[in-house]
Amino acid sequence: MRVVIEPPTWLGDTVMASGAIEKLVKALRPRELSFFGSKVSLEVLNKKKAIVNHKNFATVKAFPKSDLFVSFRRSYFSRLLAFKAKRSFFFGIYDGHMVEKYNAYVDTIIEALRLTPDPKLYAPILDFVPNRFERPAIGINPGASYGSAKRWYPEKFAEVCNRLCGDFDIVIFGGPGEEGMADDIVAQLRCKNYSNLCGKLTIKELCEHIGGLSAFITNDSGPMHIASAMGIPTVAIFGPTDFTETHPFGNNHMIVSKYLSCAPCKKRECPLRHHRCMKEIDADEVIEAFYTLRLR
Repeated sequence: MRVVIEPPTWLGDTVMASGAIEKLVKALRPRELSFFGSKVSLEVLNKKKAIVNHKNFATVKAFPKSDLFVSFRRSYFSRLLAFKAKRSFFFGIYDGHMVEKYNAYVDTIIEALRLTPDPKLYAPILDFVPNRFERPAIGINPGASYGSAKRWYPEKFAEVCNRLCGDFDIVIFGGPGEEGMADDIVAQLRCKNYSNLCGKLTIKELCEHIGGLSAFITNDSGPMHIASAMGIPTVAIFGPTDFTETHPFGNNHMIVSKYLSCAPCKKRECPLRHHRCMKEIDADEVIEAFYTLRLR
């Protein structure tokens, strides 16, 4: 059987879907397997036979014919490509955490194809070798690619760093375009034992570095889900997004949120223009959450 799988577009969603994708592949046992999707989704899955989705005619031309096309998306462009497959499936509406939703989707496919699945895999799966730091290190992730409403403030991240850097080295993460936030944190640090890796790492290197941390302090973001998948104790700061759907999956994480009546609005920018869901979270709350974790 020739199979093409399209993972979710976003980094974090792909991490959350990785366990379900692994379960599907084990159930299908395809003769030929290709992956199709965004550059970051293909990098985090670490797949060699992959086609980057540029959403143009060249993409349509390069998209392979297959017996089965499984998309973890609902886009019109993905449905357009289904004409090259004998049979196709698209992500639907399910309940629960996103990890559970992706698994429920795969279960419907396995049932529809009358396959006998291997033992269930629910946890996200990342196949990377963790980096070794010389001293215990805490990761800081001030970015969030979906929008500014998800981002806690650099001065508050800096305060947390200044209060932890006596016992831990600090590693600042972030993607391309988020260097300004990282620089704002660095400008307010009163310690020298930090590394600013923002915008300097590939997805593979990002996974490897996060995998070697003692703990991770982050906004709701792709790197947050990488930390969760690699078993890193995590403090997750939530404002406008729904932590019941996207919190770090598994144990040993703490959620910091103000639980406001206007949240979760799920907007890229605060529609009420006060951003209280993030502004009212202070460093003391994050530090308190940090010290409840079982550190590595």
